[in-house]
Amino acid sequence: MTDKPLADRIALVTGASRGIGAATARALGAAGAHVILTARTAGGLEEVEEAIYASGGSATIAPMDLTENESVSRLAAAVAERWQALDLLVLNAASLGSLSAIPAIDFKEFAKVLTLNVTAQAAMLAAFDPLLKAAKQARVLGITSSVGQTPRAYWGSYGASKAAFENLLLSYGEEVRHISGVRVGIVDPGSTRTKMRARAFPGENPETVKAPEVVAERIVQLAVSGFETGHFERVD
Repeated sequence: MTDKPLADRIALVTGASRGIGAATARALGAAGAHVILTARTAGGLEEVEEAIYASGGSATIAPMDLTENESVSRLAAAVAERWQALDLLVLNAASLGSLSAIPAIDFKEFAKVLTLNVTAQAAMLAAFDPLLKAAKQARVLGITSSVGQTPRAYWGSYGASKAAFENLLLSYGEEVRHISGVRVGIVDPGSTRTKMRARAFPGENPETVKAPEVVAERIVQLAVSGFETGHFERVD
């Protein structure tokens, strides 16, 4: 790759204030993309933005809650006012919820998990569909988990949300593959050093799993090289 293989590209990363989202945003910025950063935590976004500028990149922050009514459509409208197309959309934001047996699920919490992990993702695809189609070769990458395809005891609520997310995302990919340059893929980051991982595995030594930057670098490689709809890979 050249020093700035994503120069003149516009990328949007959700959940960009920490973990895989933040690492991905920084890596995309270093590769030359202008990165739009979204997350609920303004302070975290500002830190990532500063890091991108410090590395010679550029970014725009958009603090927001994806689950709030009209927030996604307002974001899409704001992006469309400034740019004519969106080249890369990384759907990383997600909620783990509580790990519990199915009979013990807190259904109010489950509804919140589904709202962020599924409904908000559908809203993002719908709102940014015109901007993605306006790009010559737009790419959409969804960040998933192995439990979306391989059921695991006590992970039912999160796993169900990820299974739905994957189906939703790839269905969109099939809808647009013959009428646009949009291609859709899924990345399972595998065991990665994040706060969500720490919540799920509180006794684990974080130094025994890979850093988010490893996943971020692979996402940049996919953005540069391209992929076809249906692409699925695990980063080990």
